[in-house]
Amino acid sequence: MSDSQELRQDQVAPPKEQQHPVRWYRSTFYNMTILGLCNFAAPGIWGAMNSLGAGGAASPKLVNAANALTFCLMVVSCYFSSVIVHYIGIKGALIFGTVGYAPFAAGLYTNNRYGTEWLMLFGAAVCGISAGVFWMAEAAIAIAYPEPWNRGKALGYWLTYRLGGQILGGAINLGLNADRDQAGSVSYTVFIIFIAIQAAGPFVGFFLNKPSKVERRDGKKVNLSIVENPWYEIKATTKNFLKPKFLLLLLWIGQAVFAEAVYFTYIALWFSVRARALGSFLSGIVAVISGNLLGHWLDRTKIPLKTRSRGAFWFIVITQGAWWTWATVMATRFRESRPTYDWSSSGFGAAFGVYIFLTIGFQINYLFLLWALAIGPAWLVLKHFGNGAEKGIHHEAQITQAGDGAVSSETQSEDGEGKKAFLQGCQGDEGSEPESWGWRIVGEPASPPC
Repeated sequence: MSDSQELRQDQVAPPKEQQHPVRWYRSTFYNMTILGLCNFAAPGIWGAMNSLGAGGAASPKLVNAANALTFCLMVVSCYFSSVIVHYIGIKGALIFGTVGYAPFAAGLYTNNRYGTEWLMLFGAAVCGISAGVFWMAEAAIAIAYPEPWNRGKALGYWLTYRLGGQILGGAINLGLNADRDQAGSVSYTVFIIFIAIQAAGPFVGFFLNKPSKVERRDGKKVNLSIVENPWYEIKATTKNFLKPKFLLLLLWIGQAVFAEAVYFTYIALWFSVRARALGSFLSGIVAVISGNLLGHWLDRTKIPLKTRSRGAFWFIVITQGAWWTWATVMATRFRESRPTYDWSSSGFGAAFGVYIFLTIGFQINYLFLLWALAIGPAWLVLKHFGNGAEKGIHHEAQITQAGDGAVSSETQSEDGEGKKAFLQGCQGDEGSEPESWGWRIVGEPASPPC
């Protein structure tokens, strides 16, 4: 059987009689629901606040500064996130990641009501420290927990909860501000509700199953433990940051994520309070629809993987270019006319529509990136695990880390002495599996498999 045929079989759900029985409270669906609720309570409500533009404030300057602080600290905390997982596990990292969102909402509340600035900046710093760990942990769980044939739909289902938070927040915003057809800040009452929801996030995280307790219908165990020492993890993370494939991926990530700062500022500057509340509500709905449509397309195993992946890629590239062009034209016009659009204003549709489409673009960019990472080379390692192993090493080993070059694994020799081995592969054509595999035992001379 060819490798491509094996990959296709891995991506297709087997008949129900061949699937392993699972308990509902250990299933991937249950865990994706808990993960989604954490996403709903933390970044979902954060998105609801920011989709108002400027966090609901009258001016975007202070909130943009706070968001810049948040994202800068997210880079730092995400860089050290594997160290945190080493000590408290992936579930603990997820819970830790939800803690910082409520202080930022509290800062927005005090700034909106009393004009206090320091708490917003402090809350932004706390949010950045925890959020970097949260986004790492939730992405790892969302990729590792589902069965291969459910991955696209599972990602869409999980991200629906984040947008559900935005939809709920948008509905609350719209209800409290429906009569405000002028520019200004939103009602501060809404932030009290947001703080309460975000404060519940850490408690929801306790209901998540640890990876070792998850039951998948393909019978495979989930392992997200990190056994290496922290210094090793930091060095490995630094090495990954400098790989050409990652640096190229930064261009894609940058154009997708940068859009948030643009369209949140855009709607804060040029729209009335109730139009901003409408944007917060509608953008969540259209993002849910578009994200789930993309997830179902990516899981259509009757269509070749190349067709699905390249079709989605070029659709996103072309439409994203169109939205950016549209936004540039509108923003250039507004610099001269300085409008404040309400939904009763002429020209509202053209001005408001680009905000909605940029929101869709962010959602499908994010989902496609996670899906592309999920179909990486890890399955190749699982398939070849143990092939060509060094003499005297049993095959009872557990993969702990997958990557382009090597997979580290604890093994047991015949004399019972624990050793560490690296499964090395020689890469074939771009996008294909490695042409050959071989083991190298730590402390012994390297013998490249190719």
